Amino acid sequence: MRVKRNLKIQAIECGTVIDHIKAGQALNVLRILGISSDFRATISFVMNASGARGKKDVVKIEDKKLSIEELNRITLISPKATINIIRDFKVVQKNNVVLPSYVEGIVRCTNPNCISNSNEPIKSKFFVLQEDEERVALQCLYCEHVISENIAENLL
Repeated sequence: MRVKRNLKIQAIECGTVIDHIKAGQALNVLRILGISSDFRATISFVMNASGARGKKDVVKIEDKKLSIEELNRITLISPKATINIIRDFKVVQKNNVVLPSYVEGIVRCTNPNCISNSNEPIKSKFFVLQEDEERVALQCLYCEHVISENIAENLL
């Protein structure tokens, strides 16, 4: 007989909960947000949790508001994520992330011959292509090279 256990994560009074993160991507989300061991606010995360739509990760960050750039980075690695804004221990706003059509200066082109990898003073620029519900591809504006795997590893 299997015993069902409920694991509880401490509630936050004020901050952000990023839910429905693609399973296995919570640590990349923390990296995107610049959160490391010297971060002073409370952080909780769950990896590979069972959810209604399959496995997922969840990240809770106390006293953190996400910037548009941070949201764009999260969207590239987890296009089905939801962002919950918490105030007084209650969800006051819940939004799905929105996949941008274009990103600039947040991903490195994996083509070593791309002009964006030279000494030229230009930022990388990509068109965002959605391959399916869970996968995103990026096409470089300069060399047309497509990145469809390991996007998290190429975030600047």
